[in-house]
Parts: sequence; structure tokens; C-alpha cells
Amino acid sequence: MAAQSRASGPPTEELLRECARDVVDVAEGIREVCARTSSVLFAPALTVSAHHRPRTGYAARWALLRALTDRQGLGGAAIVAPGGLGRLLGTAGEALGRESLAALVAVASLRLRVAAVLLGHPEFGQDPGMRRLTAALGADQDSEAVRALRALFKDRDARRTLSALAPVLAELLAVRGLLGEDPVSDETAWALAAGRELTAYPVRGLGTARPRAPDRRECAVEAVEPSVREAEGIAAEGSLLGFLRNVDVVGVEGRVLVQEVRGPDGVLRYVVQAPGTAPGRPGHDSPRDFADAWRDLFTADSPYTRSILLAIRDHGVPRGSDLALVGHGEGATALLNLARDEEFCRAYRVTHVVAVGAATDHREPADPRTWVAGITNRHDIVPLLDGRAAGGAPGGRPNRYRADYTGPDPEFPRCHLLRAYIEHLETVIPQVTRDVDQALTPYRGPVERTRVYRFEDRGHPPQGHPLLTVPTTAVPTSAGPVDAPVRYYDSSAAHLCYPVDADVARSLLPDVPWMVPARLGGRRALAVLSLYEHRCTTIGPYTELGLSVLVDDLWRPRPYDLARDLLRRVDLRRTGRFVVALTVGTEEARAVARELWAQPAVAGAAEVAVQGGELRAEAPGLGLSVAGGTGHGVRCPEADWVFYGRRGDSTVRTLVRVDGRPRVHTRPRVRLRLAGGHGPLARHLQILELDAVRPGFVLTNVRFTAHRSAGVLVPR
Repeated sequence: MAAQSRASGPPTEELLRECARDVVDVAEGIREVCARTSSVLFAPALTVSAHHRPRTGYAARWALLRALTDRQGLGGAAIVAPGGLGRLLGTAGEALGRESLAALVAVASLRLRVAAVLLGHPEFGQDPGMRRLTAALGADQDSEAVRALRALFKDRDARRTLSALAPVLAELLAVRGLLGEDPVSDETAWALAAGRELTAYPVRGLGTARPRAPDRRECAVEAVEPSVREAEGIAAEGSLLGFLRNVDVVGVEGRVLVQEVRGPDGVLRYVVQAPGTAPGRPGHDSPRDFADAWRDLFTADSPYTRSILLAIRDHGVPRGSDLALVGHGEGATALLNLARDEEFCRAYRVTHVVAVGAATDHREPADPRTWVAGITNRHDIVPLLDGRAAGGAPGGRPNRYRADYTGPDPEFPRCHLLRAYIEHLETVIPQVTRDVDQALTPYRGPVERTRVYRFEDRGHPPQGHPLLTVPTTAVPTSAGPVDAPVRYYDSSAAHLCYPVDADVARSLLPDVPWMVPARLGGRRALAVLSLYEHRCTTIGPYTELGLSVLVDDLWRPRPYDLARDLLRRVDLRRTGRFVVALTVGTEEARAVARELWAQPAVAGAAEVAVQGGELRAEAPGLGLSVAGGTGHGVRCPEADWVFYGRRGDSTVRTLVRVDGRPRVHTRPRVRLRLAGGHGPLARHLQILELDAVRPGFVLTNVRFTAHRSAGVLVPR
């Protein structure tokens, strides 16, 4: 291995990646042996020979079968012969808990690549998707890790969080192909893992693709009008920064831009501009949504690429027209796929491709005259570059321009944002801007027509349907406009419920006579410590730690109203939970909590994990930790909630609708610990002395969707 050829010392990122590539080569060799052995086992000639010479023929077939299925051989799931008995035996091996040797070796490669990523970017350890992946890889046995990965690949919501893990996506694809979970061909997955050039599939509808499994996606596009604010931000003159600002204006909402530009020579030319994706945020019901198509961006025949083609056709771009393609991230990858298609390039003359924040080295355009520019920040790990110097044509290839620079902000994903690239092109690398503008001279003229196209995926329901298919309204906040209700597409939660002294709980509530804790009987009230891990929301991924007290009807409190309220719809409930302290993981979430819901939110880092009957939460900055087993628990009805906050002399009422599979645990072994905690949340927990007792019961929801309405002022 490459590791043995280096001097002793701590491993480096590149060393770990070299080891990962070596291990992938080994896994690929094992898989090829599996394929050859399977083909021999089921070869008609061997079958005929076994009938004629059963003594030696059946012995040979038995030896081959044992080599494929034995634990000491190639593994129980190593049979790769398509269909029939081969598929049945391979499935039986998986059912018996056996994994192929190639899959186990590929998991080792994935572990090495994850270690390399975390070594260079330790902040990725806080990413929910990476934590779930490392938890799967951290199983004591390789076979358990393989089964955990298989569960992740089958989980639609988990794929949404895994989509942000671009640095290990190649290995994920390879392992997924080995596990039989990937509709992409095994050859494609292994080529990605080994870093080899992919065989270009012509775009469906243009060229003749290699035989593949049918894609049932029904892609469609619709011309839409930009908002007034967006229309003001769209450039009226062709230039690199103008095109990139257009992409930034369109945003990551499943839309692309097509512009007609009158060049200096009077010729009308066309520019297609495509955005990338935002990690951790849902992407409407569009084919470029990573929830279903995260792997498709790495093949030439992807829903995003086909949807861009539909937009070009809908725009009415004449055949033979000059076309420039400008994109960022995954949008640039989709545009490069178009430029690689021979029939598309026969229909249109693709003169320029500008890819920002995307790899261009292994994507050769079909027309050798196409000028390709790649602009990448070395801190940006999405392009997976090999670190060659900026400028010129790499490797002596003509019509290639590469700008590989080091930006001032190393933190990911900020270094991948298009807004950061635009700023760097203006201040850090202005020469690159001048070089690309020089190449784009035919497109440096007035824009005569602009159309925005929205992608739709008619073959699948929208994300979160039906709960999250609700009308939304843009609400201004200090962190920018936010769509209300705020939608949560993939979250976990645990609610630790503590019976507490009613007078102590009352001391935490606002000093108004009509807000009183709901009594459980006698002098006990209920305090709830809620722990949330929001992996995918419309305001980005974040964690949330909140302390609330159940309160009675603000106007006419009645005995046992809390129990009756559980039988009412959430919008008709009179009781609710008053949030007395809240810590959230991002500034955007803090602004939304304060300004939409009037909750006393502060920003603070935390980790929350709710899975497998275990609960864990860590907030070092607060001196707070929660750990322990929740026990088996029983299913319970879904509980929507009413939250109360306070703004001035009024109360703010917020409705929360939830859809999941909650469980109630009546004998939890969960303990809260406070070690020198500070801040409002820790202070209130100390007042209630919750670290001295166990919760009376715990409600958990391992995975749920929800939406929180904007708060409504009530005159109380």
C-alpha cells in the first residue's frame, strides 16, 4: 500500500486518500473475481459437462458455489449473475447475514475516505449526515456496517442528508452498487470510486444511450415570472459576473435562466445559467432535488440535465445557434453533461462552458472547439480537484482554462457558496474575471430577452406530501426573507417530561396574573426539555434545545383542560407550552425563533442523536449533556403542539403540525447533567433542579416531518 512507502508519522489527508484508492482497487479486483466465478458457475457448458460427467462436474460446481458463498471465501452475497438462480442465491446470502468480501473491503475504503475528510475539515463532524454515516461505519463488525449502510441507502430521508457529503460520494456510490441498492450500473459506480473517466451516456431524447434501467421520472419545465426583487437583480448586460449574479438571484429553488444576448457583432446568442444545490435544504418538487436524484448528477443522463434540455427547447433556441453554458456546483455538472452529448452539440454550437465550484477535468465536451473554464476554491471540497495551479490549459489541452485559487474563508459550505465565488472574482482573483470576460466577448452585449424556467417532477409527489404541501408566505427577518410556515422535512426529537413544583414553574413564566402552569394534580406542573435534530428544513439544518412549561387557557383556565385539549384539533386548543429558554444551532434559526415566534432564542452549538432506544445530547458551551437509554416504549398518537411566546404586552401563539411515529417511554434511564453551565437554558434547568431527578416519562420521534406557522399576536 501507499501508506507503507511513506515515512512514519501522523497520516495526512492525501495519504489516507491514496490508501482508500488502493483499497478500492483491491475491492474491484475481488468483485471481478466474483463476476468471473459466477459466470463460470452458471455457464451452459459447465452445466452440460456436469450432466455427462456428474462425478467431476458436480464437484467442480460445488467448489465454485462454496467459493462464492462461504464466509471464508467471497461471501454469501457475492453471486452477481443476473436473474434466476444466481439472484436467488445472492439474496439468500444477504438474508443469512453474509456480506460479500468486496463489499466489506469497499467499506474499509469508505472509512479511510471519511477519515481523510474529517482530518482536513473537522467541522464536518458536526454535520448530521456525516454523523449518521460515521455511526454506520463505526459498527464493531464490517458486516454490521454494511447492513447499516444498506439501511441508510434505502431510507429516503437519510439520502437527503447524505447528499451533502460530496467528498465521499464516489465511495458511497461504489458501496451502494456492491450492495445492490444503486440503479446505476456497477461499472459506473466502480469507475466513480476509482476516479476513472465515465462512459458518456447521450442525453435521452437526443442520442442513443446504452441499455439501462428505465427512469420513471416525468421531468417537465414551466416558464415562470421572477419576482419584482429578482427582476431588478437580473443583469441587463452580458458578462461573467452578470451571469453568475443571475444564477445567485435564481437561487436553489429548482429554476434555470435562459437569456438572449446581442453580441458586439450583432449576432443573437443564447446563455443558459444553472444553479447548484444548498446542503440541508429541500428543493421543491423538481428533478434536481437531491432527495431522489443525488447520484444522477454524476451520470450524463440525469433528470437535472434532461430538464435543462427541456428548458432550452421550450425557449425556442434555433438549431445551429451559438450557446454558452454557465453554472455553479451541481448545475455546472449538469451543463457539462449537455456539452458532452454529441447529438446535442450537433443541434447547437456550444461555444463556452463556465463551471464554478465544479470539477471539469474528466468531462470532455463533444465539440473540441468548446472553450471550458473551471473556477474553483481550493477550500471547496465539492469539485474534488487534484490541486494543480491556476490558469492556462491544464495538461496542454487546448480550449481549457482553469483557475484554482485559495480563498480567504476555509470553512465549508461557505467556501462553496456562489456568493463567495462572486466576491472572490471581484477582489481576490480579478484577473480571472478579466480572462473569462475576454473569452466571452461574443456574449458581451445587451440582453434582449430573459426567461426563468422552473423544473417539475410529475412522477413523484412533492416532498413531505401531504403535510408539507401548504401555502407559504415570505416573511422578512433580520436573516433575510423566510417562508412561513417553516417546514421540517427530516427531524428527530426527544421530549423529557418532568413533574415539577408549580410555584417554581410559575416563577419562570411572564409576570402576568393570567398565565399559570397547567396542574397535573396537587401542586405539580409539567416542564418539558425538548431536544431536536433538524437535518433538513427550509431554514437549513440545525439543532434545538428548548425548555417549556405547560400553561392553561389564557382566558378561562379549567381543571383538567390539558387532558381534554389532547382530544381537540391543534388549532382549537386552549392550552399550550410557553417556551422559557431556547438554544438553536444557527443564527438564521435564532432570528426566526425570535422574530416569528417570539421565543427567547440564543445561538449555541449542540449535538443531538435519537436512535436505537438511546438518547444523547451534548452542548459543551452550555455545560449540558443528556445521555441514557429510553427503554422499549409504546406507540402513541401524534401530538401537535401550541407554543406561546411573549412580545411586548402581547402573547404570540404558534401552531406546530407533526407527522411521525412517536413513542412514549415510561421508565427511561435518561439523566441530565449540568457541569458549570451558563446561559438562560442552563440557569432555568438549575432553578427547576432537573439534573437531580430522572424524567417522569420521555416522548421520542426518531424521524418526523412538521411545519411551524408564523406566530400570531393575541391580546393577552
